[in-house]
Amino acid sequence: GCDALLGAEPVTRVLEVDQTPIGKTPRSCPVTYLKIWDHVRRLFAETTEARLRGWSASRFSFNTSERSGGGRCPACGGQGERKIEMSFLPNARVPCDECEGARFTRETLEARFRGRNVGEVLDMTVDEAVGFFAAHPPVHHALRMLQEVGLGYLRLGQQSPTLSGGEAQRLKLVTELAKARPADTPRVRRNHTVYLLDEPTVGLHMADVEKLVRVLHRLAAAGHTVIVIEHNLDVIAAADWIVDLGPEGGDGGGQVVAEGTPDQVAGLAPLGHTGRVLADFLRDRAAA
Repeated sequence: GCDALLGAEPVTRVLEVDQTPIGKTPRSCPVTYLKIWDHVRRLFAETTEARLRGWSASRFSFNTSERSGGGRCPACGGQGERKIEMSFLPNARVPCDECEGARFTRETLEARFRGRNVGEVLDMTVDEAVGFFAAHPPVHHALRMLQEVGLGYLRLGQQSPTLSGGEAQRLKLVTELAKARPADTPRVRRNHTVYLLDEPTVGLHMADVEKLVRVLHRLAAAGHTVIVIEHNLDVIAAADWIVDLGPEGGDGGGQVVAEGTPDQVAGLAPLGHTGRVLADFLRDRAAA
């Protein structure tokens, strides 16, 4: 639908950060998605109990079966729960009778890192784990970013299918943020990503919206481009550049009504609905 695309040469990747689930199996959880579980497994493999028994990091993997030397629970396959088939109702999931939801065998749980076994670590919240892994930068850094986007209440081993769309979206942002580098480094100039987000504030509390905006600014500060389709005035007011499409919705829209900084669009209030409500919003915020 366009004659040419100009200025796209620096872009190496376009990524839509949507609210689709980050994993479909109960074995998927925040620490596996962020790829910090491998580091935690190595920490457990270095404990005295693990070294005496000759266990490697694979002993603490969800995906390594007991036949291959893994320590996951054979009854639930490392899921921590079992599915009960219901004839006339949706299938029910209950904690595994064998491991009681710990995901690993009793023998594997005897290995302790700083007084906690692997099942207890998975049951920790992000807020609890930040201090627990303070001496381990790869894990600590990722957990700190989870806190910054308002996900400190999540458990490290919380099953991915139980996460809401907003939680999944913020997890994806944290994963991208972990890759970001300062904008003046050559690596970022060679890897310019355009992030697309469609109404990321849906279902978020006002405090979480503020945290989300900070994360988006950090991605932009790392030299990337962030495009957000949004109606939330807090997000619109925090944008570097606004493109207001309208003047109405549906068949009555599709035209560029105004564009510019928030102050510039607010100054064009007669041209569209966004400018009018944004002008009132900025005025009320200044008065407060």
